[in-house]
Amino acid sequence: MSDTSSTLRIVWIYPDLLSTYGDQGNVLVLRRRAELRGIPTEVVRVHSSDPVPVEGDIYLLGGGEDRPQILAAQRLRADGGLKRAAERGAAVFAVCAGYQIIGETYGDDAANPLPGVGILDVRSGRGDTRAVGEIVADVDPALGVGRITGFENHQGRTSVGPSAKPLSTTVLGIGNDGATEGAYQGQVLGTYLHGPALPRNPALADLLLRWRVGDIQPLPPSWGERLHDERLAAVL
Repeated sequence: MSDTSSTLRIVWIYPDLLSTYGDQGNVLVLRRRAELRGIPTEVVRVHSSDPVPVEGDIYLLGGGEDRPQILAAQRLRADGGLKRAAERGAAVFAVCAGYQIIGETYGDDAANPLPGVGILDVRSGRGDTRAVGEIVADVDPALGVGRITGFENHQGRTSVGPSAKPLSTTVLGIGNDGATEGAYQGQVLGTYLHGPALPRNPALADLLLRWRVGDIQPLPPSWGERLHDERLAAVL
């Protein structure tokens, strides 16, 4: 965990700009699953007027509309704290607009390419149609997560560069391009999954914890696992 504390520091980036689809749920579930294992946690909320601390363990970014997305990307690039945190080994979990802006480039509302934060080797632009609806995908077996479920609502299309890997293979829905969904590079992970993603996929939350804590004890199945199975059964 952090070099300066035995407490797991969860940093929620720009909830005033990037929290369109209940993204606080990702914060709550991550914290809860850590505390159930006896891991002390601290949640740091970083608004767009605040500097991004470098000492965090897991950084969370959510979804946002076009204009807030552009503002968030500009401020994160100027601040530099998120990039420095990723370079020192922090985990990053970014959803939808957050996923696009941590990449190399993304498209604005007029399809013009804009520079991203540059911590994930992906490039995003605007597709001809909007992807809306339930999405199911099989995560790269190397990550040990299995099948994930979520809701997508985006017009973005994302290509994954050679330094990153697709997070998953799409079973239902569009994701990046109709074939893959999300991407990861080291301990930086991006996805189009809303829902929010971590309440619907507790194994994904546990992956983030393992990245920062190491081996963690399994938890008995609870409402998160039931919700995951319910959504899969409902859409497949």
